[in-house]
Amino acid sequence: MTASAPQPSAYNEAMRGWSFRVGRYFGVEVRIHAFFVLLLAMPIGVGSLVGSSTGRVLMLWFLLLFAVVVREVARALAAAWFGLELRSILLLPTGGLMTYGTLEATERAAQPAMQRRMAVVGPLASIGFGLLLGAIALASAPGINLIEKPWIGPSHLLRAAVWLNLLLGAINLLPAFPLDGGRVFRAGLPSVSPDGKDRRQPSASGTKLGLGLGFGLGGGLGQWIAVALVIAGLLLGNMWLTIMGAFVLIGAHMENQGLLVQTDVDTVRMRDVMLTQFSTLSASDTLEDALQRAVHTLQDVFPVVRGGNLVGAVSRQNIVEALAADGNSYVQGVMTKSFQTALPDDSLVKTLRRIMGEQGAQLVPVMDGERILGIVTPQNLSQSMGLLNQSRRMRRTES
Repeated sequence: MTASAPQPSAYNEAMRGWSFRVGRYFGVEVRIHAFFVLLLAMPIGVGSLVGSSTGRVLMLWFLLLFAVVVREVARALAAAWFGLELRSILLLPTGGLMTYGTLEATERAAQPAMQRRMAVVGPLASIGFGLLLGAIALASAPGINLIEKPWIGPSHLLRAAVWLNLLLGAINLLPAFPLDGGRVFRAGLPSVSPDGKDRRQPSASGTKLGLGLGFGLGGGLGQWIAVALVIAGLLLGNMWLTIMGAFVLIGAHMENQGLLVQTDVDTVRMRDVMLTQFSTLSASDTLEDALQRAVHTLQDVFPVVRGGNLVGAVSRQNIVEALAADGNSYVQGVMTKSFQTALPDDSLVKTLRRIMGEQGAQLVPVMDGERILGIVTPQNLSQSMGLLNQSRRMRRTES
């Protein structure tokens, strides 16, 4: 199986490798990126220079984390409302990145109309929650001054909570990916360029502003906006604006490198690529009988059963070699007894990663209890993935 196994996507390796698992809630895995730890170190360092207590700086960091959580809870509820099955949410200082549990959900989420709907939810949630906090603060303490500078600082945490949410909402309105405004901007682009390339996919030329529409603007413009935020933060003496600009710049660069894109293979399940029309052999079959069965099918590897239970696997090549070397015998003598199974809804990538260390893994049976629903072999995997990707491209073109 290893020769035909697709490599784990850049998203899985780069993003998960730099994040920490928080937990699983309502079936959705929540992770926090290491950027948040870096973000904590920066205010603590600045706070120590100006004499602010570490405790208040830590509370300020938690307020930002809470603002991101509020935003992502609203987006998760919206995704459930629109029927998009979520697999995971990765929390970043500028918001969250969602991945979806099925190929159908990923395709629906990539549609321009759905991207626009989802992109509106985050900023509305952040700005609405910030205004709500401001109203509560003014109602409970009429003398409080919410517009006094600094808007975000450890000296006044309630005022900082209001402005952190407002800033998070405003930042995400900018047309820089992976911000919400960038998703809306990208959704408005034609999906296919005149040369037939998909403009919504990152490319090596996406980092250059002058190479046409598509990600030349989606990625390059995002980097210019990020630089503008950093410069504005430095000129205005606003550390948080500078920090947000820095993280937007990092996000834009990662998008150009394809690290924030959920690829097709990320959402492929075993049921999507398994063979459902296949033949089995009995452990008590002779090799000559097995060879006769193999002559009348294109199947290369056969599950071997005994009394309805899966006990092994044997390939056409193993049968021929055993007949040539030792003459006729029984299938149970040449079958492979070491194998791993999968469930229909198991991730293809995770399953392949799990069995990569198995030498000679020729077949992965897909099981429903004791019943074999299908099989995945090296020969059929590449063909099934090719047809699946072609079908997806056709649906994307039609939309």
